[in-house]
Amino acid sequence: MHEATFHLTTTWVGIIDLAIFLLAYYFVATEEKYEINKAKPALFAGTFMFMLIGIYFTLNGMDPDPLHHEMSKLILEIAEIFFFLFVAMTFIETLIERRVFDVLKYKLVSKGYSYKKLFWLTGLLAFFISPVADNLTTALILSTVLFTIDKNNKDFLVAGAINIVVAANAGGAWSPFGDITTLMAWTAGKGEFVDFLYLFIPSIASWLLTGWLLARYVPDGEPHFNVEAEEIPTMKDGGKTVIWLGVFTIAIAVLGHQFFHFPAMWGMMFGLSLLKLHSYKLQHSTTAEGYDVFVNMKKVENDTLLFFFGILSAVGALHFLGYLDYIHDLYGIVGPTAANIGVGFISAIVDNVPVMSAILKASPEMGIDQWLLVTLTAGIGGSLISFGSAAGVGVMGRLRGIYTFNAHIKLAWTVLAGYALGMVLWYIQFEMMGLY
Repeated sequence: MHEATFHLTTTWVGIIDLAIFLLAYYFVATEEKYEINKAKPALFAGTFMFMLIGIYFTLNGMDPDPLHHEMSKLILEIAEIFFFLFVAMTFIETLIERRVFDVLKYKLVSKGYSYKKLFWLTGLLAFFISPVADNLTTALILSTVLFTIDKNNKDFLVAGAINIVVAANAGGAWSPFGDITTLMAWTAGKGEFVDFLYLFIPSIASWLLTGWLLARYVPDGEPHFNVEAEEIPTMKDGGKTVIWLGVFTIAIAVLGHQFFHFPAMWGMMFGLSLLKLHSYKLQHSTTAEGYDVFVNMKKVENDTLLFFFGILSAVGALHFLGYLDYIHDLYGIVGPTAANIGVGFISAIVDNVPVMSAILKASPEMGIDQWLLVTLTAGIGGSLISFGSAAGVGVMGRLRGIYTFNAHIKLAWTVLAGYALGMVLWYIQFEMMGLY
């Protein structure tokens, strides 16, 4: 039976910390309204909540060792995720600087494809790039491509943006490093690398149904594109090597975690060292244009990394206070299947990162099939509302005034249909066929 470290939910520190968490989350959800970056309230809440706990312990003459132990363990958990994402984002920024994505964008828009074909191509790319590049980065890149194709066709942009968000989140759900929630479940030891691959069929079917329904709202015709007036981009020196270094880095992270039980971020940091060596080689070459990895690091979305640090710390504080016992009790009352399917709807409202963090810390007793289900629902369920996932929040910022909460909610029924299909296929695989 799971027990919280302490039961302080009814004390003044428990009540104040919960209020701080809810207030911070309000500002995270209304980021656009108040024009305050979501990292600021999240980081404030995550750090200040633990500071208040420390004050409570001191005032009551309590032994600080349990608090110190909890914070030390939390720092290790966050570091694994933080450094993994940091390296992944550095590789992406290097690929952008080497103009790899400019070449991809040109190839897409210069072919004379129709709006509907571009809709399906960007969705397909989102689904298969996100398992490697993570859903946030994938959604940001492809929404930029979408906006480049046609800045004025709102019907195409809205349907295409929803399609990219859903495809990126669904694609991230079946890969341990495609979504922050799957990365959290994987690093927490809730499943092996190959276990998550069982979610491929529910994930792709969920996106395909949503995409098929959304395609009805994509206009006919094709965007105007003057091939002669456009500069043909070329990949900079070493671009292809960076691509293969990225693939190799992911492989090392997976194999190291799988066979040698290293943290996944260890393999990623090794890959970063190889990227730095490649940068050094190009910079000292007389025939190639080099790049500086540290310059690319400056472009990494540090606000996203700090948001994760803050929100995971805040959830850690709630765990230490005893709030997550209630989640554990809920699983016992309604059963894991109903609770995990409900997680998808909660993820849409609250954001899937803190929801998954809370469930992992509550650690209800579940089999691998149920841990895969909650990974699936947290990932796909975040697409039900525009700000329910990091990918959705990122695209809202990139297509400001076009992809909005209201624009998404009008077509959210298409996402709900795909979500339901994913649940049915999970049930067929794991309950009827008895894969576990």
